[in-house]
Amino acid sequence: MSSLFRRLTFLLRPSWVILAVVVAGFAYLCFSVLAPWQLGKNTSTSERNQRIADSVHADPVDVGTMFGGSGKDTEWRRVTADGTYVPDSTVLVRLRHLGQDPAFSVLTAFTLDDGRAVLVDRGLIAAVNGSRPPVVPNPPSGKQHLEARVRASEGVVDTKPPMTEDGYRQVYSIDTQQDSAVLQLPLTPIPTNDRGGYLQLDENQPGAFTPVALPQLDAGPYLSYGLQWLAFGVMAPLGLGYFVYAEIRARRRERAESTVAPTESSKSAGTNEAEAADSAPAAPVPPTNEARLADRYGGTRR
Repeated sequence: MSSLFRRLTFLLRPSWVILAVVVAGFAYLCFSVLAPWQLGKNTSTSERNQRIADSVHADPVDVGTMFGGSGKDTEWRRVTADGTYVPDSTVLVRLRHLGQDPAFSVLTAFTLDDGRAVLVDRGLIAAVNGSRPPVVPNPPSGKQHLEARVRASEGVVDTKPPMTEDGYRQVYSIDTQQDSAVLQLPLTPIPTNDRGGYLQLDENQPGAFTPVALPQLDAGPYLSYGLQWLAFGVMAPLGLGYFVYAEIRARRRERAESTVAPTESSKSAGTNEAEAADSAPAAPVPPTNEARLADRYGGTRR
C-alpha cells in the first residue's frame, strides 16, 4: 500500500489537481445541466408536437370551457369564440417575419358574449420599406364567430418597453398582461402558462391577415445532443484515468531503465580496462651480459 501511495504522489502536483478539478466540474455539468437541458427540450418539443398533431383532427371547443381549467395541455387547442372586436384596440408586434420579409403581427382585443375580453392575434402584415407599419384595416364590426388556436403568452422583453410610433401602439412580444396595460383594458388570460394565453386566428377568419404557420412537427436534434453530453460526461473521467495510467507506466519504465544503467556501466568499465591492457606495449626485456659487452666493445653477436 505504501509503495502504491508513493507511486501516486505525483497526482498531488498542482497541474494534476487542476486537471482533475476541471474534469470533475465538466462531468458534473454534463450530467446535471447540459444533458438535462437538451433532454428536457426534446421532451417539451415532443409534447408540443403531439398536441399540435392531436388538434388537427380534434373538433374545436368553445373558448369559455378553457377558463375553468388548469392550463395543462391547452396550448394549440382549437377553439371557437363568439363576440365583437373592441374598437381602437390595435397593437402591433415588431420584428416579425412574413416569409423572408419584415412584418408586424396585428393584435386586437375581442369581447366574448359572456363579457370577458381576450387578446386575439389577427396574423401577419408586411412592413412598408422594411421597417414601417402599413395602414392596418380595422376589424369588422358587429357580432363575429371566430375559430382560432390557444397560444401561450411569450413573456415580455424588459429592455424593450412598449412604444407608440407611426400612429400605432407597438410592442416586442405577444403577452396578454403587457397588452392589457398598453390598452388599459382588462384582458382575461386564457389558462396556459403563468402569464396566460391568447387566441391566434385560423385562416379565412373575420379580420384575419396572413396566419402564423404552425411549427414543423420535428423533434429536432435535442435527443442526440443530450446523449452526446452524457457520453462526454463519461468520456472525460475515462480520459483522465487513461492519462494517469500512462503516467504511471512511463514512470515505471524510467525506474527500470535507471536500475539497469549502473550494472551495464560497470561491465563496460571492466571491458575497457581489459582492452587497454591488451593494447599497451610490452615491457622491455632486460639485455643479457653478452649483449651488453658486445655493444660496449663493438663485438658481434653470435
